[in-house]
Amino acid sequence: MSIPKEWLKKIRVIELRTLKLVENLMSGKYHSVFKGRGIDFDEVREYVAGDDVRRIDWNVTARTGKPYVKKYVEERELTVMLLVDASASGSIGSINQSKRELAAEIAALLGFSAIANNDRVGLLLFTDRTERYMAPSKGRIHMLGIISLILTHKPKSKLTDIATALNHLNYAISRKAVIFILSDFMDSGYERALKVLARKHDVIAVPVIDPIELEIPDIGLLTFEDSETGEIFQLKTSDPQVREVFSNHSNMRVENMRQTLRSCGVDTIEVSTDKPYLDSFNKFFETRYHRINPQ
Repeated sequence: MSIPKEWLKKIRVIELRTLKLVENLMSGKYHSVFKGRGIDFDEVREYVAGDDVRRIDWNVTARTGKPYVKKYVEERELTVMLLVDASASGSIGSINQSKRELAAEIAALLGFSAIANNDRVGLLLFTDRTERYMAPSKGRIHMLGIISLILTHKPKSKLTDIATALNHLNYAISRKAVIFILSDFMDSGYERALKVLARKHDVIAVPVIDPIELEIPDIGLLTFEDSETGEIFQLKTSDPQVREVFSNHSNMRVENMRQTLRSCGVDTIEVSTDKPYLDSFNKFFETRYHRINPQ
């Protein structure tokens, strides 16, 4: 597939920006909160004061006459899956980038962090169907292919069906994986599928929001077209009551989404096109680190 020059430039900018963040901030934090599948035996060494006596290798100890303990290493390699919403609502962007572009940048941040830790990364791009699937693999070229696909793929559908994507992944990935869902979650009826997936995998929701979806400014009569259904309607934004109703409805939708994700037992990293996303990630890593390493 031939990629237009403007997209190549954007992909390169995303790569440079996220690689710098990975190098300076993300890699160590990623490693500290996403553990491998278990531990493997490495070697034996002489016992030193403070070692766990349960790790003494009694066969070697009896043979040498000195206490030896078993040393283990973490089985590090993980599979990371990026579920990215490609429905038409992702084209919304009232600031500097669309929700789809922000999702691509965050996917790059997560993907390059995974690759820096020798993990495999895969992609499922979805609307109300699976648009594209890239099997988990390693390497910079593979990751650039993922970013390119998120940005340039022309979906066959405008609609959203999160449950279909979750069910697809539940069958496609057999071993436990770390799964990031990048979507605006403008959908319903996905709760059961999300709970089922979260029982088997480590699932993190990444809601992507644009401020225009929460509050509209006073700019007169506006004609809207629903990006997914094609429905057209008008709003008189100069009317304070209209703006208030719009804001209340939108904020209620977002709050319902938050409650739904909490009830499904998944962690959440909420990002917006008008704010630096690194603050949200730092908060997530700090909270998760303290949860898995209680004092």
